[in-house]
Amino acid sequence: MNTAIATANPFSSLVAAFKNRFFNPVKEKQSVEAYDLWAENYDAQPGNLMLDMDEEVFAELLSEINIEGKQVADIGCGTGRHWPKMFDAKPAGITGFDVSAGMLKRLEQKFPEAKTNQITDNLFSDIEAATYDVIVSTLTVAHIENIDEALQAWGRILKYNSDIIITDFHPNALAFGGRRTFQHNSSSIAIQNFVHYVYDIEGVLLKKGFQIVNKLEKKIDESVKHYYEAKNALPVYEKFKDSRIIYGIHLRRSHDLK
Repeated sequence: MNTAIATANPFSSLVAAFKNRFFNPVKEKQSVEAYDLWAENYDAQPGNLMLDMDEEVFAELLSEINIEGKQVADIGCGTGRHWPKMFDAKPAGITGFDVSAGMLKRLEQKFPEAKTNQITDNLFSDIEAATYDVIVSTLTVAHIENIDEALQAWGRILKYNSDIIITDFHPNALAFGGRRTFQHNSSSIAIQNFVHYVYDIEGVLLKKGFQIVNKLEKKIDESVKHYYEAKNALPVYEKFKDSRIIYGIHLRRSHDLK
């Protein structure tokens, strides 16, 4: 029986750099294996600061796009955390892409009519050019090693007039030892990450004709102090106060842009 318990809050991921690394090393796994283990319990994460921050950032960026009647690709869809709010906006369709068969299975259980596609490489070779109007990708890009190759493919499968929303764990946090972790049985599992700075991601997409519409960041500040109080982790809060945890960017490609 899969007994993975989600603990991907910054309480564990940020502290890992100076605690777990020396006293209780976590086992690092690649995305496919890790998310297959995590899939059964991924949705059971009350009080997860990282996910709650991502929810706020994504909702604000999504509000800038009219997706009614449009085809949306959710790359790194997981179990479809954001699908209810996207369906409320009446898209023509949403297709979920993920490397994890376990995550896609959970998504299909929640949304029986879901269109899904398991990612096996960065090229999306089986997807025709100019298929989608919008790509959303949340908490995913740091799991992609060759991000340039992936973003080039995203530009290909999007129509010319299109939007991209990307959110993820802030690269500064990852660069300073932050890790996405969860508990599986008696082990702490970390998921492999690659540090991609936001300006590098933007640079690739700007060359594909996109322009930046909006950028957001979420920090550890007084507004989230209660998360740490609930975990009896105020020393961790004080250590990482003002650290940037989640970022989001919205880019648009349009014939109207000069």
